[in-house]
Amino acid sequence: MPHGKRTTSGVLGGLLGLVGLSAVAGVLVTATVTPAIAVSGYAASSAITLFDNMPSYLAVNQPMLPTRIFVTDPNTGKPSGLASFYDQNRIPVKWEGVSTVMYDALISSEDPKFYEHGGVDLMGTIKAVASNVKDGTSRGGSSITQQYVKNVLTQECEQSKATKEEQDACYLEATVSEASAGIERKLQEMRYAIGLEKKYSKNDILLGYLNIANFGGTTYGIEAAAQRYFSTSASKLTLVQAATLAGMVQNPNYYRIDMPGGTKQAKDGTWLNSQADGFKPTLDRRNYVLGRMFEDGKITRAEYDEAKAAPVVPAIKNSDQGCQAARGAAYFCQYVKTIVLNDPAFGETPADRQKALRRGGLNIYTTLDLRLQQSAEQAIRDRIPSAMDGIELGSTGVSLEVGTGRVLAMAQNTQFDEDPSAPRGSSSIVFATDYQHGGSTGFGVGSTFKVFTLLDWLEKGHSTREPVDGVNRQAFKGFNCDGTPVPQTTKVDNFGRVGGYRGDAKRFTRDSLNSGYFAMAAKLNLCDIMRVADRLNVTTMQIGDVDANKDGTPEIKHGDTLSLSPDKEPHRTVQGPFDLLGSINFAPMSMASVYGTIANKGVQCTPRAIDRVTDAKGQELPLPASSCEQKIKPEVAATAADALAGVMSGNGTGVRARANDGIPVIGKTGTHETAHTSMVQTSTKVATFVWVGNIKGYTDLFQTYVDNGVLSNQRYFISRDIQARANELYGGDAFPPADRALTAVPETDLPNVVGKPVAEAQGILEAAGFQVVVGSPVPGTRANGVIETQDPGPGRVAVGTTITISPSNGQGRTVPETKGQSLQNAMAAVAGAEFNAQPGTCTEKADAGAGRVTGTNPAAGEVLPAGTVVTVNYESANCGGPGDGGGNGNGNGNGGNPGAGGDDD
Repeated sequence: MPHGKRTTSGVLGGLLGLVGLSAVAGVLVTATVTPAIAVSGYAASSAITLFDNMPSYLAVNQPMLPTRIFVTDPNTGKPSGLASFYDQNRIPVKWEGVSTVMYDALISSEDPKFYEHGGVDLMGTIKAVASNVKDGTSRGGSSITQQYVKNVLTQECEQSKATKEEQDACYLEATVSEASAGIERKLQEMRYAIGLEKKYSKNDILLGYLNIANFGGTTYGIEAAAQRYFSTSASKLTLVQAATLAGMVQNPNYYRIDMPGGTKQAKDGTWLNSQADGFKPTLDRRNYVLGRMFEDGKITRAEYDEAKAAPVVPAIKNSDQGCQAARGAAYFCQYVKTIVLNDPAFGETPADRQKALRRGGLNIYTTLDLRLQQSAEQAIRDRIPSAMDGIELGSTGVSLEVGTGRVLAMAQNTQFDEDPSAPRGSSSIVFATDYQHGGSTGFGVGSTFKVFTLLDWLEKGHSTREPVDGVNRQAFKGFNCDGTPVPQTTKVDNFGRVGGYRGDAKRFTRDSLNSGYFAMAAKLNLCDIMRVADRLNVTTMQIGDVDANKDGTPEIKHGDTLSLSPDKEPHRTVQGPFDLLGSINFAPMSMASVYGTIANKGVQCTPRAIDRVTDAKGQELPLPASSCEQKIKPEVAATAADALAGVMSGNGTGVRARANDGIPVIGKTGTHETAHTSMVQTSTKVATFVWVGNIKGYTDLFQTYVDNGVLSNQRYFISRDIQARANELYGGDAFPPADRALTAVPETDLPNVVGKPVAEAQGILEAAGFQVVVGSPVPGTRANGVIETQDPGPGRVAVGTTITISPSNGQGRTVPETKGQSLQNAMAAVAGAEFNAQPGTCTEKADAGAGRVTGTNPAAGEVLPAGTVVTVNYESANCGGPGDGGGNGNGNGNGGNPGAGGDDD
C-alpha cells in the first residue's frame, strides 16, 4: 500500500494555496498583455474571478478500450481470448491489480505530495507557470491529478472528434503550454483537478491515471504496459520493472523499450535508447525514479543499490491485434469482425461501428467450437496446401449447428494476412462467406444447387418416384421463366459422359444426373426454382461492374448482392437452364444453411457467429438480428431429405464422404466446369459444406494432383473428417420419413387417341404429360397414318408413363364374327374378308348336328393383313366320316382333312 497520509488540513491547504496561485497566475497572464497594471490589485482580483468562473466539472468517460473476441475453452468451459481490436491497447485493472511498488514509484517520481495537496502541486505549478511566462518553455509541474485531467481531455478529443484535423486542434487546446494560452490551459487544468478531488478519492484518481496513461505506441494503461514490456501483470511488477514503467510516463515514446533499434535519431544519425546503448535514456530515467523512491523512504539503500545496478532487460510480449492473432480461426474472426462493422446492432453509422470495434471495450462471445474448428483445420491442412505451382488453389470448410444456425467451425487452406502484397498462399478473403462478410464473391457450387429444383419439384406436387425421361438429348422442351421461353442452346453433359436414362427424382439425385434434372426442370418454371433459392437466403454477387441501364435503374457495382428472384431488385436474370446446375457463384455458408434447413424439418435459422455481447462493465448488449423461420413445409423437407439420403449410401455420388459411424446423414456433391468441387452433408445436428477449387482461373482439378491424390477427390475426405468429428461431438437422429403422397407413383388419366392422326395424337398425349413413342405402322383398317393402336390403352396409368402409338398402314382386314354359323358359311365369310380360310379343329358333340362354328384363330375382330391364314374351328356330331368334311357332304374336300386323313390310325 502506498503512502496514505492525506489530512483535512492538507486538502484545505491545497485549496487555499490554489487561490494564491490563481492570483499569481492571473497577474502573470495580465502581465503578458498589459504589463503596466500587472501588479495592481484590480488585476489580481480579476484573475481570481476569471478562475472561479471556469468550469469545475470534468466528466470522466470510459477511456478507449479494446474490443475482445472470445471463444469457449473446451478444456475449462470458460471464455478464452481469440483476438482483440484497438486504437489503444488498454486492460483496465482494479486497485488490487497493481503492485504497491508501482504506486510508490509513480508517486515518488511524479507527485511526492499527492496525498497531501488538494489536487494541485502549488509550488511546482507556480514554477512551471513562471517558466512558461518567462521563456515559453513547456515545463511540467503538474500533479498526478492534473496529469489525469490532461489524459482525460486528450482522450475525449480522440473519441469525440470525427476527423484528424479536429482531433489535432482539440489535442492542442488540451495540451498547449506556451505563453498566455498555456497559462489559461493550466488554470483550467487546475480547476478541473480540484473538482475531481472533490468527487473521487485519491486512490480512485491514482488508479484512473495508471489505467489511462500512455506507455508508448498503442500501449495504454499499466496492465497492458506490464504485459507488453515485461510479459507479466501489473500485480506482479518488481521494483526494477515498476521504476522503469513509472519513468516512462514522462516521455512514453522515447522511453519505450520494445524498439531495439532505438526510439529517437540524433543529429549525427545514431539512434538513441536502443538495445545497443542498453536503453540508456530509459535506464537513466529509471534510476532517477529509484533515487526518488529512496529519498522518500519507499525503498532501502540495499534495494536501491541492487535495482540501480540492474540493466534494462525487456521481456517483450507481442500483443498483435486483429485476426492474425487467431491463427487457424482467423477467418472466423474476420467474419465476426465484419459483422461488427456491418450490423446496426453495433452502431447506426459505419463510423459508429468502427469506434465500437476499436474503442468500445466490447466483449464478444462467439459460437465457434474449438474442438470442431481444430478438426476442420487439420482436415484441410492434411489434404490441401496453402499454395502450389500451376494453380491458385483454395479450400474451405464451414459447419453450422442445425436448429440454431450457430457457426461451429470455419477453416481455410490459406494463411491469414491482410497485407495486399502478401505471398501466394496468403489472403484475408474469407472463402466461406459473402462479399460483405469477408470479401469473397463466392464460387461455383455445381450440383449442390440442384436441391432447389428438387424442392420446387416437390412443392409443385411431383413425386420423387414420378417417371421422367432423363435420356440426354440436344434440347429439352419446355424451359420457361414466368412464361417466357428460355432456350437450351447447348447439349448438357452428364458426369462421366453417361447418356442418361428414364428414371425418377430420387435416382437422378443419387446419381446427380444432369439430364434427369433438366427433364424435371423442363416441367417446372425456372423463375420459381430461383424463387426457392431466394426464399432460402441464397444470393449471388456481381463479379464485374455493370453500367447503368437506359431506363435509369442503378448501376450494379462489383460485390453488390443480387437476388435470384425476379421479384426483387437488383436481381440476376436467368441466363439459361445451366444456372440450375450451379454455374452461379455462391457463398459456401449459405449453401450449408440450405441443407441444414432441410435437416431441420424446413425451419431455417439465420447463420450467426455471436452468442453474447457485453460492454466493458459486463452489461448485456443487443445482438445482431437473427431468426428461425419455417421456409419449407415439413413434408417437403422430409421427402427432399429422403432423396438426398441416397447420395450418401449405396452407389450414391457422395458415399466416399460418409463417416460410417452410424449417424444418419444426407448430402450432395457438386462440380462446376472441373474448376470447382463441393461436398455438402448434414446430420440432424450439424451441416458441413466443403469447397475445393480455383481461387482464380480454371485449372482442371481432375488432372491436378496433391500428395493424397487427385484434387477433385479431396472434398470427400475433408468433408468426411469434419463431419465425423461433428457427429462425435453432437450426435444425430433419424430423419423424418418421407411423405407418402410425395413418394408414391402418381396416376393420371390416359386419353384414347386411336383413330386420330399421328401428330394430333402425339400432341394430345404430350399435353397430358406423357412421353410418346411413335411405333412403326401396323396393319389396320383405318386410313394410312391414323393411329391404329396405343400401348397402354386408355384409362388410369402412372404419371410419366411412356405411351407407344402405332399408325395404320391402311392394309389391315378385320376377322369377321362367324361363331354359330355353319362351317360352309363361315369359311365363305372369312374368305370374303380376304383371308386364307382354313378349317380348324373339329370337336364332336352329339347335338351339334351337321356342325356349327365355335370360333376362329385369330379371333373375330382382330385386324390382320389380307391373305393371313385364319382357321375356322367347329363342332359336329361326326368329325371322322369320309367325305364328311365336317359339313353337309358338299364341301370342297379340304374341310375333311382333319378328321378323315387317317392320322389317328
